[in-house]
Amino acid sequence: MTFSTSQVLMASETPEEYFDRRRHKRVDLCLPGRFLTHVGNDASLSTINLSCSGALVQSATLPDPGAELVCYFDDLGRVVATVVRHTGEGFALSFNVASHKREKIADRLTWLLNKDMLNLSEERDAPRYAADVPAQVLRRSGQILPCRVLDISLTGANFECQGCALPKLGEIVSAGSIPAEVVRTGQGGFAVRYLQQDERDAL
Repeated sequence: MTFSTSQVLMASETPEEYFDRRRHKRVDLCLPGRFLTHVGNDASLSTINLSCSGALVQSATLPDPGAELVCYFDDLGRVVATVVRHTGEGFALSFNVASHKREKIADRLTWLLNKDMLNLSEERDAPRYAADVPAQVLRRSGQILPCRVLDISLTGANFECQGCALPKLGEIVSAGSIPAEVVRTGQGGFAVRYLQQDERDAL
């Protein structure tokens, strides 16, 4: 089962804008790390959410807005970033990276978000957006749907599901450990959108 890009485009949105929106989607992900200032001071941080273009982090140390930092995130690596603003819990960062580096960060974030559901190994070198692996989707009734993952992204996944009743549009399911909403159904499969943290808290 496949879904065309036109099925998920927003009104008046071009394909280029759609893919840019998908790449820059912020995801709730806690990654510990450290940052280094231009004068050599370093401090610990932990991400609250992040995308391939920036992050919101918690830290007891607040660099000045506009300061350039070298950040080291666990499972993500080294990223040069600029402090955009302070927040109640820490500060927001804008990543100073080239387009090819943003693509690598997007791939890595997709892997981190989906690794438990897909049982991905650390040695996985194939493109992160394509998949053909078995997975289980749990309905709130307790029914487990045996599926295959067709593709994944930072915002959701497409599943092939044969031989059982498909979940209904709008139904909340669990894809691995990630709560998700069924946003499309079709012959032999369905697609889900991962819920954001505030939506998960409201369940």
